[in-house]
Amino acid sequence: MLAFVAVVAIVAPALLVHYGPHVVVVHNRLIRVPRHRVVPKAELPPVEPVAFQDLAPADARAFNATVPFSTGPNPAARPFHLDGTPEQRARATDCMAAAMLYEAGDDGEGQRAVGQVVINRVRHPAFPKTICGVVFQGSERSTGCQFTFTCDGALIRHAWRAEQWARARTQAALSLGGQVYAPVGYSTHYHTDWVVPYWQSSLDKVAAVHSHLFFRWTGWWGTPPAFNRAVSSDEPIVRALALYSDAHKTGAALAAAQTAAAELTVAALAPEALPVPLASDSETFLITIDPHLPPESFALLAARACGERPRCKLMAWTDRARTPTAMPLDAGQIDAMAFSYMRDRTFHYDKTLWNCATFKRPDPAECMKTQVLIPAREVATKAAPTPVPPAAEVLPGVRRKPATGATPTALATPAAPDSPLTAESR
Repeated sequence: MLAFVAVVAIVAPALLVHYGPHVVVVHNRLIRVPRHRVVPKAELPPVEPVAFQDLAPADARAFNATVPFSTGPNPAARPFHLDGTPEQRARATDCMAAAMLYEAGDDGEGQRAVGQVVINRVRHPAFPKTICGVVFQGSERSTGCQFTFTCDGALIRHAWRAEQWARARTQAALSLGGQVYAPVGYSTHYHTDWVVPYWQSSLDKVAAVHSHLFFRWTGWWGTPPAFNRAVSSDEPIVRALALYSDAHKTGAALAAAQTAAAELTVAALAPEALPVPLASDSETFLITIDPHLPPESFALLAARACGERPRCKLMAWTDRARTPTAMPLDAGQIDAMAFSYMRDRTFHYDKTLWNCATFKRPDPAECMKTQVLIPAREVATKAAPTPVPPAAEVLPGVRRKPATGATPTALATPAAPDSPLTAESR
């Protein structure tokens, strides 16, 4: 019995230390980091999505300082040369430039380090086999992306200047043309020092570049022979880059990018930032819109503003000085309207229209109708038409010769500025 108790007293703590979570005390706070096993060569290591420990930046920095650098060799990666057509290389270069800019900012050394990680990943069988595939891996999921700028709306919220893009593209071309950034070796992961990702404890910390810490897989998967996968030059078109990159700016990609930008722009609006209806009519909105926003965002903005109202009417102008503040609208206000949305769920009516002279639309059915303005004198004439004699035969589509001295009625005579609007408005 004493021998059994002695064995349990020795084995139980050993198992707890070996398999239990790693605990570090930082600023009088216990931080538990789960332990991960070293993945054997016969098993492909999983690529975990971005997820962070819930730590304040100061606590994260203090914890990261307790993680030692690996004492093993840190060889430089082999030079990488991207093949493919000029179009494919251009798409890869712009994907790499986007990663460099949004991950490292306008900093040459940081960009080289980020670019080396992208190249290391594309050579590793655990990741996609194209540059764009690596950079935008998981970007369709808000919590599954590998590079946070691809799924957190950064591409929409922040635009770099043209000269910054030019520098990043130059650096991307150098990295894809054989330039090696040796300090990070074969790192496949990195993070800033003010966060602690959950995957950190399963990797070896090998380098620090400014505020970024770089890691590689433990065991065989972090050694040079593991980076032996043949890279594909079939670079995909990335719709999120169509607004910034000519190489990704096909018609379909640009339209998709504009839609994505519109969705993010409107979704980011807080409830208090949404338009408010007229004080006299809770179902009518008269607003001013930014003409530089994607036209698709106007429809989404209208839907959010109208909410669950069964009846709703939103009309928008691009010039604040010409935006009316009350109903009804006069002819000039209707003529200047840029966008309209009308809903009546009782009659299953839901219509969105743009002024196509200002915003080009692919479908003519989305364009507002051209107004027909009729002078007041013609309104009176049309309201009391001359009766047709009973003996006269009326043939549809046949225009009869007017009586002597009479003039034909004009159906589309330009209206005087002060004439009332009688035809269908936008």
